[in-house]
Amino acid sequence: MSNTRINEEKTPDSLAVIVRRLEADGSKGPAEAVQKVVFSDAEWKDRLTEAQYRVLRQHKTEPAFCGLLLTQRKSGIYFCAGCGLPLFSSESKYKSGTGWPSFFEPYAKENIEEFEDLSYNMRRTEIRCSRCSGHLGHVFPDGPEPSGLRYCLNSDALIFIECDSLSTAPAEAFTAAAGKLEKATFSAGRFWNVEEAFRSLPGVIDTKVGYIGGQTESPTYEQVSGGETGHAEAVEVIFDPGRISYNDLLDIFWSIHDPTSQDSQGSDFGTQYRSAIFTHSKKQLNEARKSMDMKDASGEYSWPIVTQIRPATQFWPAEEHHQRYIVKNGSHHNKQ
Repeated sequence: MSNTRINEEKTPDSLAVIVRRLEADGSKGPAEAVQKVVFSDAEWKDRLTEAQYRVLRQHKTEPAFCGLLLTQRKSGIYFCAGCGLPLFSSESKYKSGTGWPSFFEPYAKENIEEFEDLSYNMRRTEIRCSRCSGHLGHVFPDGPEPSGLRYCLNSDALIFIECDSLSTAPAEAFTAAAGKLEKATFSAGRFWNVEEAFRSLPGVIDTKVGYIGGQTESPTYEQVSGGETGHAEAVEVIFDPGRISYNDLLDIFWSIHDPTSQDSQGSDFGTQYRSAIFTHSKKQLNEARKSMDMKDASGEYSWPIVTQIRPATQFWPAEEHHQRYIVKNGSHHNKQ
């Protein structure tokens, strides 16, 4: 990719940039100089998911109409998945019909860098996060008023934090996002129950139910529950490691199901209900294996643990009516 920097209006120190951060009360902070977030390629690979690394560090583009945040309509802030800098607000998000999350202006112009992109025999303007130089997407001059611009983003470059009102957002959500949020993915039977077990834990920022580990793209609940796709019903957990550790989540995982049961939980049978941990980094992979070895050796179970531990692959969010299903419908729908 051939890039030429457009905006050189930065501080004299090459390792510092001017940005605006989010205050604890949800207001936009003053322009201030902060140090660039710089890691080696190996460190980025360890900190990011495979999908985040491909977009943020390798400048790849996710497929159209597949991004997790494309249809997000809730009120909140979209942060950089690499360094936690606030990048866009739901107040500027609109439906462009292009297949990627679109905004007509950034949260703060200081937080976005622009570069001339001449790749693929086209002339485009690439946008990156000012603090970590992570690739976000491109900006085009075909957006709505008042800016006339369309900031076209990759979902995997962003982390969304929901709040009812941007001016009265919970400080803890922004404190978490300003640091490093992490992702964990577990399969432990019917995903309604698993989500409920993790959803309200202190330090858990968000949960989403979906499908992972199979071969079918964009699977439906009917396909997965019928055992046609190879996917497991799973829960994706976004958490603040400063408040709850990955090992804490593993403890919850072991406690809510029978990890010695092969492809079944309770009255539910099939590979879609298998016990599995899908890891997002080498650190998670090592911790999951160590945790399972300790559980297996503890004598707590009469049979060997059959839990699969695999690197996370594409996670397909389930249909909206399955999200927070027990909250919406009550525990009497719990069949597990």
